[in-house]
Amino acid sequence: MCVQKQNEKENIMVYIWLIIGFVCLVGGANFFVEGASQVARKLNVPSVVIGLTIVAFGTSAPEAAVSIDAALKGSNAIALNNVIGSNIFNLLAVVGICGIIHTMPVDKSLLKFDYVVNIIITIITLAFIFLTSGIGRIEGAVLLIIFIVYMIYTVRSALKGSSDNKDENKKKLPLPLAIVYIVGGLVLVVLGGDKVVESAKEIALMFGMSETLVGLTIVAIGTSLPELVTSIVASSKGENGLALGNVIGSNIFNIIFILAFSSVLNPIGADVVAVYDTFFLLCATLMVYILAKNDGEISKKEGLAMVIAYIAYTVFIILR
Repeated sequence: MCVQKQNEKENIMVYIWLIIGFVCLVGGANFFVEGASQVARKLNVPSVVIGLTIVAFGTSAPEAAVSIDAALKGSNAIALNNVIGSNIFNLLAVVGICGIIHTMPVDKSLLKFDYVVNIIITIITLAFIFLTSGIGRIEGAVLLIIFIVYMIYTVRSALKGSSDNKDENKKKLPLPLAIVYIVGGLVLVVLGGDKVVESAKEIALMFGMSETLVGLTIVAIGTSLPELVTSIVASSKGENGLALGNVIGSNIFNIIFILAFSSVLNPIGADVVAVYDTFFLLCATLMVYILAKNDGEISKKEGLAMVIAYIAYTVFIILR
């Protein structure tokens, strides 16, 4: 009887920590977006660049922690599927939900370079997984080299950034306070993301889900919650460049740094199912690119279509 009550208390605590994690994510995202957009204006850097770097790296911290830890422990399914699942969720669910909430104009420079980079590295990843049945140390090193080159180019572009952030009507924060917002928000986002992932994974395992399914769904969604919350908050504040830039930057970062670094530490094997999932990721990436390219924005109808596509994909991988 006592053991049963103890188990019930532990189960209740898992749900409580899940709620606490969500609260930290929402609060942290608000502070983080506000601080990042203020710094972007003060430094005369386009918000899309901030989204591609600081915000993208910060909100990808949970993915990094989970995938690198999983790789070190030999949990290849979680390490690989966390990245694939997170990128699919970011593209279809995060961008889709933001589009439903508010029509999202797309920065042309984002489509011309960063999104093209995202497509190319997704194709490279698919080729590696298909040809070598995984991501080995050599493949990981190649992706890391791409990461270094990409970051150098992005930083140089930021230094030449245009003055698209001047808006006298927006609330201004002193630079030191804006930095406090970024750091404090990042801490809350990372802690919240970690707590949500831990709790959600524990709940999922109670129902006997496989490691691959957990990686593609619960862990992937959990580690992508910072991107979801941050992008929604950014979009609601009118920071559309920050919202979409955050998603594309996170997806690029997930592949050429997180997946690459994880595979360098410990080669990641993959089966035929991973090939199919990565191919679906490529299709989703191309679909969103075409939609954004056609009319220069993500409309509410297009956002709804993306969310429906993600739900259909999730149902499929659960039933397969």
